Amino acid sequence: MAITRQKKEEVVAKAQDIFAKAKTVVFANFKGLTVAEVSELRKTLRAQGVGYSVAKKTLLRRALLGTKIEGTLPALEGEIAIAHGEDELAPARELAVFIKKFSGHLAFVGGIFGGKFVDKAEITSISAIPGMETLRAQFVQLINSPIQRFAVVMSEIAKTKK
Repeated sequence: MAITRQKKEEVVAKAQDIFAKAKTVVFANFKGLTVAEVSELRKTLRAQGVGYSVAKKTLLRRALLGTKIEGTLPALEGEIAIAHGEDELAPARELAVFIKKFSGHLAFVGGIFGGKFVDKAEITSISAIPGMETLRAQFVQLINSPIQRFAVVMSEIAKTKK
């Protein structure tokens, strides 16, 4: 079913707005997802502050023409969705959870990170970076570890001296 020119202009304007405001945009191929799976995906992403949109590839390319993004646009093949958000890591990280869950039907294609186009491999590595809370916990554990070991050693010494 063809869409009207006015609707196409609205989709391009929305995509341009997304590309201008979002810190990170992830392109994903979603071929074969059921309506229930997409609904679950959207609901979970929305709860994490990540937007999820679907548009025709030609309209996405048209929306990207006016942007000042460096690099080369990855090959957008298949049915393309975009995940976007204000957090730099959340779109890739949250979408990676569903890529593992729906492995045959959802895959990274590329994205925009730090004002540059990135390929599938780079987006995959970005998605592996843990969230800020996890990083803080790891840092505290790293600082606490020597103190904890010292306390254990002192405890063992105290037991042998008795």
